[in-house]
Amino acid sequence: MTLEEEIRERQKKEPVNPESPDMLYLRLVDTIRCYHPSDDISLVERAYRLADEAHGGIKRKSGEPYIIHPLHVAIILAELELDKESIAAALLHDVIEDTKYNYADIEKLFGKEIADLVNGVTKLTNLPYASSEKEEIQAENLRKMFLAMAKDIRVIIIKLADRLHNMRTLQFMKPEKQIEKSRETMDIYSPLAQRLGISKVKIELDDIALSYLEPEAYKELKYQIEENTPEREKFVEGIVQEVKQHVYKETGIDAQVYGRVKHLFSIYKKMKNQNKRFDQIYDVFAIRAIVSSEKDCYAVLGIVHKMYTPVPGRFKDYIAMPKPNNYKSLHTTVVGKDGRMFEVQIRTEEMHRIAEYGIAAHWKYKEGKAGENITRAEIDKMTWLRELLELQKDSENNSEFVNEVKSELNLFSDSVFCFTPQGKVINMPKGSTTIDFAYRIHTAVGNRMVGAVVNGKVQPISYEIQNGDRIQIQTSLNASGPSRDWLKLCKSPQARTKIRQWFKAQNRPENIEQGRAMLEKYCKAKNINFQEINTPAAREKVMHKYGFMDWNAVMAAVGHGGLKEGQVVNKMRELFSEKKPELTDEAVLEKFRQDADKNARLNKEKEREKAKNGVRFGQFVIKSFFGSGNGSAAGKGENMVCVCAHCCNPLPGDEIIGYVTRNRGIKVHRTDCKNFLSFSEAERARSIEVEWADQPESKDSYGVELLIYAYDRQGIIAAVSQTFAENNYNIEDFHTNRSHKGVATLIVRITVEGIDSLNFIVKKLRQIEGIYDIKRSNG
Repeated sequence: MTLEEEIRERQKKEPVNPESPDMLYLRLVDTIRCYHPSDDISLVERAYRLADEAHGGIKRKSGEPYIIHPLHVAIILAELELDKESIAAALLHDVIEDTKYNYADIEKLFGKEIADLVNGVTKLTNLPYASSEKEEIQAENLRKMFLAMAKDIRVIIIKLADRLHNMRTLQFMKPEKQIEKSRETMDIYSPLAQRLGISKVKIELDDIALSYLEPEAYKELKYQIEENTPEREKFVEGIVQEVKQHVYKETGIDAQVYGRVKHLFSIYKKMKNQNKRFDQIYDVFAIRAIVSSEKDCYAVLGIVHKMYTPVPGRFKDYIAMPKPNNYKSLHTTVVGKDGRMFEVQIRTEEMHRIAEYGIAAHWKYKEGKAGENITRAEIDKMTWLRELLELQKDSENNSEFVNEVKSELNLFSDSVFCFTPQGKVINMPKGSTTIDFAYRIHTAVGNRMVGAVVNGKVQPISYEIQNGDRIQIQTSLNASGPSRDWLKLCKSPQARTKIRQWFKAQNRPENIEQGRAMLEKYCKAKNINFQEINTPAAREKVMHKYGFMDWNAVMAAVGHGGLKEGQVVNKMRELFSEKKPELTDEAVLEKFRQDADKNARLNKEKEREKAKNGVRFGQFVIKSFFGSGNGSAAGKGENMVCVCAHCCNPLPGDEIIGYVTRNRGIKVHRTDCKNFLSFSEAERARSIEVEWADQPESKDSYGVELLIYAYDRQGIIAAVSQTFAENNYNIEDFHTNRSHKGVATLIVRITVEGIDSLNFIVKKLRQIEGIYDIKRSNG
């Protein structure tokens, strides 16, 4: 006799509590039989028997037997019409974590597929959201979640069902835990359910979370909706019958038409975003028509627009351009005969199934045969999942990763559709600029972007993309890379992450050295022996805490300000907080020898530093002739004159090098000067090591030549000239070249006081519309 038969026999003899494990098991079996063609429930029965035995005697906070929870999770999955393997895994999902059974036991009893599903959910559950290191643990949890999704998406579907039942029983938790879980649900799980297209789960998660996060607003909204229920139901029923009759009369289509009130959270969100009261929100309910084909969808749309007045700008064709989660439907908002607005959604039965079940629909069984499970190729088509996996690779620290993931998940709700020059549809977050579009196409396209052409017209890179735009990105191999200002212009986390990565890669060597110097300086100021705490174990502890892959990444983060020196040093010192053992006589003697050696080395370094000081000539310090070993320039440079070369115009702060001309004068070039780099070996033997003097003898001005690249437009020269004049910069020379492609090159020679003065005016020039690049002439 099967377990199902045993329970039904007991049910005949005595009344049974409908929420008892026995009755929930029968409910699970009945739900599976509604969609599954096979009568074989043995796999589910075996999983239930093991879970019941493993959790025997354990109670939940509500006082119910623990087995109630896995049963409810399994029922949620059955309502989504998942396969029996997923349902068995749901019944067993807490077994590895909470009982004596391990992965090997589950694999032996149920096979590798179910064992992997159970283990995947266990790994996600093992990392709590809240702790003293909340951000680090949350980041690790998210990383594991997305990697699990890439392996088998069912792991996340089971986790969503687990979260949904936990939210249903949240009243048994402490108030602070209720807020924490609700916030986590709103930030991560609800957007994730929406990304997977499982609206049944998302809607309930949203409403429950809202009831804990905004209890007063939730109660008031619920009261207002229920207060007008009879009148609204009467109005909706009249619309439903009217639409159904007109559609059948004019097209012969027997559509399923029904009305529904929108869920509480969507109404609350609309009230908050639009700053309106409930009585100012008109489309609080929607009419849905389900037909048999796409052709019928458009036919019904025509009838609806003929019957009622459509609201301009409120029609959306998600059939022609589906959402990233494969949602398809026609949406239109119309005005009824009494002036009331309502939304109409039109879709086929297949579209409706995907809208309700999302990606879970891939495991539905039809016509007695198992439908194909989702393939790896289909996973790869989920662009948003691929981007999230890229984010977890590219983000250098946990804080950046967590914030970008939340942003990426929540950007999905509002999208615009645009096209590549080849006609490919690209879905972008609302508010995206052409910078976001460029990085969506490819990282290299974004890094080399110099402009954009939208619908055949040149637009600034700050242009906000509109529905239907056809966008072509203009690139150049000579592009100087992204500007930091782009971080303020772009909308998508993907673009921001790629831009940050570019800057970190460009300055990485300098940041690493700067980070090391900052750590050593910090330790010196705090009387901490850096060499003593700088051990492999201490470095590993820091990397693990802050989510870095290698020690150089930590140093770079300190160098560019992403991590504070004190954070790193304090974490390293944790390994040395215990009391140190007393040194032996031999150890004391060895330490004395090491200190003596260290002092001797320092004295030698000081002597070498004195020899390297060189001789000062005006604003320069002559160090040594390259062609003469390391000898001092003193005696060789008497009566010499040092001047800046006019070919490259070096400024204080530039890396420089001297060249001894035949008339005994020294010309100082930038190290990247084209003229100097073209010298022969014999000529380079006349080079000399030169540095800028720390304190200039007088406040000099320097000539510098700028190459300004801009789209040729009326007024560009006037705008550039005005910028120089407003900021008190003297123009020594100004001429322009124009190309047949509509690009102008403005060659301007100005005087500046130094590198900071130059950077200031370049920043001002970059703010002029049409300028896409500025370079400094190097000879």
